[in-house]
Amino acid sequence: MAKAPHNPPFRAEHIGSLLRPDSIKEARDRHEAGEISDTDLNAIEDQAIREVVALQEDLGLEVITDGEFRRSTYSEFFTTTGLDGVAAEYVGGGDWEYVDASGDRQPARVPTVHGKIKWSGPTNIAAFTFLKGITKKTPKLTMPGPCYIHYRAGRANISKDVYPDLDDFWSDLIAAYHKELEALAAVGCTYIQLDETSIPKLADPKIQNALKIRGDNWQQLLSVYADVINAVIDGAPKEIHFGMHLCRGNKRGHWQAEGGYDQVADMTFRKLHIPFYFLEYDSDRAGSFEPLATVPDDKCVVLGLFSTKSGTIEDKDAIKARIKEASKFIDLERLCVSPQCGFSSSVHGVTTPDQQKAKLSRVIEVAQEVWG
Repeated sequence: MAKAPHNPPFRAEHIGSLLRPDSIKEARDRHEAGEISDTDLNAIEDQAIREVVALQEDLGLEVITDGEFRRSTYSEFFTTTGLDGVAAEYVGGGDWEYVDASGDRQPARVPTVHGKIKWSGPTNIAAFTFLKGITKKTPKLTMPGPCYIHYRAGRANISKDVYPDLDDFWSDLIAAYHKELEALAAVGCTYIQLDETSIPKLADPKIQNALKIRGDNWQQLLSVYADVINAVIDGAPKEIHFGMHLCRGNKRGHWQAEGGYDQVADMTFRKLHIPFYFLEYDSDRAGSFEPLATVPDDKCVVLGLFSTKSGTIEDKDAIKARIKEASKFIDLERLCVSPQCGFSSSVHGVTTPDQQKAKLSRVIEVAQEVWG
């Protein structure tokens, strides 16, 4: 089935976060030090978002985000913040750490559930309303997926006093998502990208072993996570288009997991009620395109062929060759192209503003040359 021409996903997409300017980094440091007010910080963020929206529009993107400029990490604003009963901290620890090609390691953020999960009020409404008001293109809101908390926390970090039965934990979490989604739909949000990075990580033997040590079976988790995601999607306002971003972690160019989609493909592509997927495909760590043969005919895939973990600008012909290779397993009309992840899913990215602009420009060039 061909992709509808005026609905998400678009042929040239991007994955939400963009490099935060120094003005925001400095303002946030001053805000934390008590030197400027909430109002002052918001005004600085507003101006930076206006500028980054103009950049995206000037490049020719049809989908616009606020760069996640109001967050310190992609997982904020509906997991580690935005919910009552949840907190998070950075911890080190073996198999859960992030690593890059040099072997450098970064700690992971681990949520803890210490109280009953409740919707704390409209977390993303003000940010989305501002974005919608400054662009005539399609505004996209990114949200962390519902499985993030459990994947990172495990049973040990979800209070047994509050949740002796994990089914109640999931029910409360799903209900909180529904309230946020209803509030977003009420202010005109029609496009949401769920960042559910836990799914592809389950295919990494290292992660599978770490889960086993803590008492979890990765295959059972995959089934549970699919049910939870479907419950969120099925109970959401029907006017919202959902896409799901799947990657193996991106923190200052570091990743948490490796491995292709083969082991999770059937459950992910066939069972999930998701109409399209943003798939990390910028390195050998993501495996081959063969699992795309599992994608049903009524679903689309956005190929994340451009790396945000490197400043090297991808060769246009090489990217087109990879799209052609992918089209052996899924029809070309059901494909789009994007970076593999955001440029700054935490405060710090690894590319320069010029490299970011060049990569997004090339995404658009490739899309125009492949699909017209």
